[in-house]
Amino acid sequence: MTMTAPSPLPAELDSRRAYRAAQTRDRSLLQQVGVSLSASLLILLLGIAVAVVGLPAAVGGTAMTVLTQSMEPRLPPGSLVVIKPTPVDDIAVGDVITYQIRSGEAAVVSHRVVSKTYADGELTFITKGDNNAAVDPEPVQAVQIRGTLWYSLPLLGWVNNALRGSDRTVVLAVAAGGLFLYAAGSVASVVREKRRARTADAAAAI
Repeated sequence: MTMTAPSPLPAELDSRRAYRAAQTRDRSLLQQVGVSLSASLLILLLGIAVAVVGLPAAVGGTAMTVLTQSMEPRLPPGSLVVIKPTPVDDIAVGDVITYQIRSGEAAVVSHRVVSKTYADGELTFITKGDNNAAVDPEPVQAVQIRGTLWYSLPLLGWVNNALRGSDRTVVLAVAAGGLFLYAAGSVASVVREKRRARTADAAAAI
């Protein structure tokens, strides 16, 4: 004797559908939160990449990190400062310049110009840290100047220090790519869940 399973009652069908719908909604909500977070992090990483790499490269500038308190409160330690090349004749009193402490050496400092002078026919600059009581002891010669402050961003200097040279571009690119793939995978998962739910509902209704 052949026996068939009894068809689900309408109330049972409704209960199953409601349960599956609730599960789908919960998974979809979590996935949507994940997509939103990854998208926000992706936008943040792209902004950091533009600030640290893109814009400086566009003007032949350099991104540097403030390490001392001499320019507080505007430029506290850890600030990212981006300097751009500026003709010395265009540098005005009040500008923040980045210059070599000693001509030809790598060490630099960023201080504000408080006066311009001519010594033996050569233009020099008197500088001072905003947080310092006295001006810097030596005039700055034009040959020492690397550029003027273009913009600054708090805390990103630590990121700039952690990611040096080509490593910076590679790490940012890999992180951005990973977040993009995660977001794309989450969206695809949401679409699959919705398709499964529709298929299950259609099968249960037969």
